[in-house]
Amino acid sequence: MRGRLVLVIGTVLIATVAVFGTLLLAVRRAQTSNDTSRAVRLIAEGIGNRVTQASVGADRGETPLTTLTDTTLGVTATARLRSLMEGVPDYVYLLDFRGRTIYNSYAVRTLPPAARSTLDSLAVTFPVRGTGARVRQADQVLVFHAVDLPTTSAGITRVVVGRAVPRSVSAGELMASILLLIPVMALASVVGAGVVSRVAYKPVEQVIDEVEAITDGRSLHRRVHVDESVGDEFTRLSGTLNAMIGRLEASFGALRRFTADASHELKTPLTVLRADVERAMSATGDPAEQLVALEEALAETTRMADLVNGLLTLARADEGRLDLFREPVALDALAQDVFETAQLLGEPAQVSVSMEPPPSVVVPGDRERLRQLFLNLVTNAIKYTPAGGSVTLVLEHDATHARFLVRDTGMGIAAADLPHVFERFWRADRVRTRGGERSGFGLGLPISQYIAHAHGGNLAVQSRLGRGTVFIVTLPLAASDDVATE
Repeated sequence: MRGRLVLVIGTVLIATVAVFGTLLLAVRRAQTSNDTSRAVRLIAEGIGNRVTQASVGADRGETPLTTLTDTTLGVTATARLRSLMEGVPDYVYLLDFRGRTIYNSYAVRTLPPAARSTLDSLAVTFPVRGTGARVRQADQVLVFHAVDLPTTSAGITRVVVGRAVPRSVSAGELMASILLLIPVMALASVVGAGVVSRVAYKPVEQVIDEVEAITDGRSLHRRVHVDESVGDEFTRLSGTLNAMIGRLEASFGALRRFTADASHELKTPLTVLRADVERAMSATGDPAEQLVALEEALAETTRMADLVNGLLTLARADEGRLDLFREPVALDALAQDVFETAQLLGEPAQVSVSMEPPPSVVVPGDRERLRQLFLNLVTNAIKYTPAGGSVTLVLEHDATHARFLVRDTGMGIAAADLPHVFERFWRADRVRTRGGERSGFGLGLPISQYIAHAHGGNLAVQSRLGRGTVFIVTLPLAASDDVATE
């Protein structure tokens, strides 16, 4: 991580220097060029004005600036013109009407022959009035500007002025300087990465240390330290990790309880089953007693199968693998079917089961799962209703939902127990069951709740100790299109 940080910082530094160096070079070149061109232009215009004014003085009897030798040779400069121009330090050319050089300044005359020849040619062939030109020489650049004069200016028709300025740093020189700085930048990157990692990654290292201390599975009660006063990304990260650890703690706790409860519930029927089988296999046993033992063993086997099926159902539900076959379900017909089954279950328990004529109601769902849900509630109500009590089934609906109610006259559920009725393996006080009847495993209500939720509905309970219990299943009604296709 720190190696990548060094690489990133170094790359950013080099790129920053290169970009800003290039921009600085371009700005410097443009500024120098503009300033020099402006100065040279002003000098050329000033000399042109001086020559024009001096030629006007010659008309009043003053010494002329030039003399005309003949039409072939053109004009030559006089001492007055030389005196007028000698104070100019720049490169100056004065040309006559034939394009011949009348005068050149001291700076021109002191140039090496090759350079002077180049400038002489440039002065004669200079393009259009008001334009500029640049000539590179060694470590400097000559910037020129030309001004054309009226033909009345003593035969002088053009003024060419040049100025030498130092060459700006070239792009190649700039890149060479940058390459020389790379080792320095690399060292700065290492130092910078060390400082940044020590400051920026300290909270990350703290979080890593705290999480590593929690991952042993026995320290899920611990939490990552959160500095609420900072409110940065690390605070959000710590809060998210704490929330995840909290969920893991709850899941591990639920898993431990589930495993312990499942082991306990399986242990009892296995013990009974073993005892029944041993009794049945006894050589001295009575055949009738052996038959009773085998019947008890079969009952325990069935009980264990019910437990395993319930566990498998909840496991598939937890994994989201409990598929539902969805279709329009006539809830009134299903309620009538459950009612008839409930009557058969209630007769040996001496519990009366009743139901008002159900209204026509259609819901989308899995008919067999909904039947399992209703039967779980009905069976549970009959089991915990004493002899002589009653269980009432009610089917009703409004504009959007259907409700199936199972109301019993049992002993009810204590207020402190109500929040736990849908927990796996939880069972109310055994005194609620009829004498001698074994209670269930505490899986029916959790399975029922899952089925209700899987259908987009809900399962709720209302109960008062000594006054009975009501379980309420709420399911969304089918759309009109679904009913039409039934």
